Amino acid sequence: MKQFFTFETTNKIKNEKVKRIYFAAPLFSAAEITYNQAFSEELNNAGYITFLPQRECKNKKLTEIFEICKAGIDKADVVVAIMDGADADSGTCWECGYAFAKNIPVIIVRSDFRNSGDTKGFNAMLYYSAAGVVESETDYFAQTITTLKRLFSDK
Repeated sequence: MKQFFTFETTNKIKNEKVKRIYFAAPLFSAAEITYNQAFSEELNNAGYITFLPQRECKNKKLTEIFEICKAGIDKADVVVAIMDGADADSGTCWECGYAFAKNIPVIIVRSDFRNSGDTKGFNAMLYYSAAGVVESETDYFAQTITTLKRLFSDK
């Protein structure tokens, strides 16, 4: 089978304790792409390795995108998923469900102030399957990093 998985910085890091994050988020506008990149950089600066689909799948065919992203989730220690919008992005929801089925913890993040969904702006299935929930309009970077530290300190 063709090897699709990359995790851009994996080969540069020798420390097995460094956690790998699959960053699940919509990526269909310039604003979303910029936000995802900034969030990924914050996670990298905090010492994590991030798999950012918009970076890993650039100029790939749709079938390759599916395989690359699925492999990225398979190799991740955790998924951080952005749940902004009136309704969560369908691809992001699939990534969360796949990770949950593989026993990979998911942290869902919502910075959107609109109150949609069943549970505090979240779909109940996403909310109750999450290992961590970050709800903040302002300090979501810091809260996500705190949630990651708490998640990994328990292991």
